[in-house]
Order: sequence, then structure tokens, then C-alpha cells
Amino acid sequence: MLRVEVQKPVARVILDRPGVHNAFDDELIVFLKDAFRELCTHPDVRAIILRANGKSFCAGADLNWMKRVAEYSREQNLEDARSMARMFLAIARCPKPVIARVHGAALGGGAGLVAACDIAVAMESAQFGFTEVKLGIIPAVISPFVIARIGSRAREYFLTGERFPASVALQLGLVQHVAADEAALDALIETKIAQLVTSSPSAVAAAKELFFATAEKNLESSLEIAVDAIARARASEDGQAGMKAFLLREKPPWIPQ
Repeated sequence: MLRVEVQKPVARVILDRPGVHNAFDDELIVFLKDAFRELCTHPDVRAIILRANGKSFCAGADLNWMKRVAEYSREQNLEDARSMARMFLAIARCPKPVIARVHGAALGGGAGLVAACDIAVAMESAQFGFTEVKLGIIPAVISPFVIARIGSRAREYFLTGERFPASVALQLGLVQHVAADEAALDALIETKIAQLVTSSPSAVAAAKELFFATAEKNLESSLEIAVDAIARARASEDGQAGMKAFLLREKPPWIPQ
């Protein structure tokens, strides 16, 4: 499900659910949170690469998890969303620089993972999207991280839910670098790591903290707003209908039949 490999000075956190395109479920969320919190304590780790096995980086929510979520009470939805928020915070607030190595699909929460990282490098063939509205819900928990990365440009893609290629993600600022193939992708990452290991570890940690401290809104406060928003969206009529339609592989009711 998740593998962590440490070859000092670099740690690799590897999503390892290739059969479901590395989709999230509640268990993977906890594993990711715990992995990043643990790596934060390793003085010999100077950079972390978040990557994935299989055809996709992360294709969003796991089907079986969605089936369970569809039956959740409001309190269960709130706690589930808070768990995801804690995971994204563990990545974003990690004092080590975090690099996302993106290939295949990075959709919904997968695109949120990209935004939570400090540096994102993607294959030209990668596809991104904030696809939640297609299910009658919203990109709530990821929104503070995405908006911090791409600003008001998020409005269009949050509303349309459309997929877009790495070239657009680069233009938006969701990723900072695009590579033609895996060799070029890994070479770019190695170049960044070579720069990072010549930077003061304490200064890097302080620079990351400075970024969040000077953000327009306190990140934790924004996340609490987002947690409440997704709990309401999941329980809404469209949210329930959209998730049901997705699980049954049917069109949701708002699409003309």
C-alpha cells in the first residue's frame, strides 16, 4: 500500500496500490500521514520524493472507500475529512523539502497531493484534474493547498472538473517542471536534490514555515472551513446522487439523459 525507502540523504515515499491507480482510502491516508511525520524526525534525510508505482500517480478516491463514505453520518464525514486534512498538513508542513514525481493520472486528491508538495515534476503525458464536481461533491480539503499554489486560476478548474495535461499544469503553476520521459524526469529531480543538499537544513525548514506564516489565511483555519464544506457536500442531494451514480457506473441526474 505504501513503501518508504531511505537512501541518505533522500527518502522515497512510494504509493503502492497500482491495481487501483494508487487511489486513496482511509488506511492509505493514515499511512501517508504517519510516514511524513516520522521522516520529519530523521536528521539525515534532506529531501523526500513522493512517487507512485503503476500507471498513475494517484487517481483520487478509492471505490470501496466511496461506498463506505456514502453511508457516513455528518460526524463520521467530519472526522474522515479531518483525517485527510491531517495527512495533507503532514506533507505540506514537513520541514524537509518534498518533491512530487508525477506520472499518469493525478486527479482529485491526487492533484491535491501535488499541490501539497514543495516542488512538482511531471511527465508530459501526465493528466491532472479537480474532478470532484463530477460526483456532486467539491475539492474541499485540497483547496487551501491548490489555491496557495495556483491562486484564482483554480476557480475555472474547480467548476468544470475537466482534466488537463501537464503543459497546462505547468502554466498554472501546479507543477514547476515537465519532462519528456522518465530519464529526463529523474534527472530533473536529481538536479533539484543537488541544490537542496547545499542549502542549510534549518534555513529550509524556517523558509517553509515562513511561507505558511505569511499566507493570506492561516492554513489550519482554512482547512477547518474545508472540512465542514466537504461534510455538507457529501450529505447533500447531489453528493449522494453523484456518488451513487459513480458507483453504479451511471450518469448522475444533472447530466441530460
